Amino acid sequence: MPQFVTPRGTRRSFLRAGSTLLAVPFLETHAKSQDLAASPPKRVLFLGGGFGFTKDTFYPTSAGRFSDIGMTEGLTPLKRHQNDISMVTNLTNMGASNPHGGSLSYLTGANVAGTSGKRFHNSVSCDQVLAGHLGTDTRFASLTLSANEADGNSNSGHGGGLSLAWDESGNPIPGIARPIDLYYTLFANAKDSKEELSARLKKRQSILDIVRLDANGIKRTLSKTDNLKLDEYFTGVRQVEKGLERQAQWADIPKPQAPMDAPPEGISGEEAIQLMYDMMIVALQTDATRVITYRQPVSSVLTGMGISLKAHSLSHYGFSEPRTQASRQRDKKCMSLFANFLDRLKEATDKDGSRLFDNCIVSYGTNLRSGHELKNIPALLSGGGAKDIQHGRNIVLPEQDTPLANYWLTLMQQAGMEIDTFSHSTGIIPELVRPRA
Repeated sequence: MPQFVTPRGTRRSFLRAGSTLLAVPFLETHAKSQDLAASPPKRVLFLGGGFGFTKDTFYPTSAGRFSDIGMTEGLTPLKRHQNDISMVTNLTNMGASNPHGGSLSYLTGANVAGTSGKRFHNSVSCDQVLAGHLGTDTRFASLTLSANEADGNSNSGHGGGLSLAWDESGNPIPGIARPIDLYYTLFANAKDSKEELSARLKKRQSILDIVRLDANGIKRTLSKTDNLKLDEYFTGVRQVEKGLERQAQWADIPKPQAPMDAPPEGISGEEAIQLMYDMMIVALQTDATRVITYRQPVSSVLTGMGISLKAHSLSHYGFSEPRTQASRQRDKKCMSLFANFLDRLKEATDKDGSRLFDNCIVSYGTNLRSGHELKNIPALLSGGGAKDIQHGRNIVLPEQDTPLANYWLTLMQQAGMEIDTFSHSTGIIPELVRPRA
């Protein structure tokens, strides 16, 4: 039975677990899951912030083991994990052409404005490719998390979109933005009976069928551009249908009991990140999903630190010492939160008694290096789920502008996918993968 990790501190009134903590057996409710007694499944997590990090104080200047080259100021909170992290230098998202595009193409590698005849066009993100491989037997093929920011996405370094995830047709996947919404997604069971839920699902499907028939009658009267728009719409309809089918499959399987109270409304910034991290761990332990993306807040984190600068203006720190200092504080805060998350993964147990950390592949990064620089973006990797990767090093790739897609391809293969190419990849990153004996 896995040991659930209870978040430290009060976090306002969120977790009053203590003696009331409910330890839910792994896969207890998953009658439709495979018997995984032989070994725990792999999990892959993609964590992303915005605007990169401070150039002179965050990035290592030489290759080597962190135990030899030391940790930079910005990476100092990760020192206790220095043997369990890797950093890869000289990665460039070859599809990104606009710094303000932020995370639009971070996990896809697409040139979103460069498709002939289309004003905007994205492609599938690597998390969704992985979800098709790892998420066939879980309640949620993937969990897509985002953040509410009072000043909008433009000040979160993400450049629009709804999350880091994009479906197979290049459409944005809405992210769960509030801890309370994630809580009810993971733990709230439907009040309706199975029969009532099935009837409602059938009704929704009937409505979709009517919409499809009506559209077939008008397609021949539309222009080429309008037909493309209609095709995109029906791609979305098909995604809804898939969601309905999955919901129906799990209708008679109750969700696990929550080992925590529901969080209050209005949580943001650092506290929201901590709560999202905690619930992500429970989601993995209960096998609700095996793939997670989390587009994290930036502006509200700064506000919580007492920094009045907006995230976007903070990224233009080169001419201002106060902005530079604020940027350095932000770096350490983000890495402190990440370090605490790794602590929690190491404390949490999997269904076989192993550490949850040892079965996860955790990527942390952004689509920008510092300010508005698109080249040589940060890539931090942790977790023991990639068995061929030996952590503890800063890796400087020999070729500048090595495609970021090579990094994603490497992680996808390490997660067990038999895949030879992804997006603009030219191969895996051999420097990251140790030779097999």
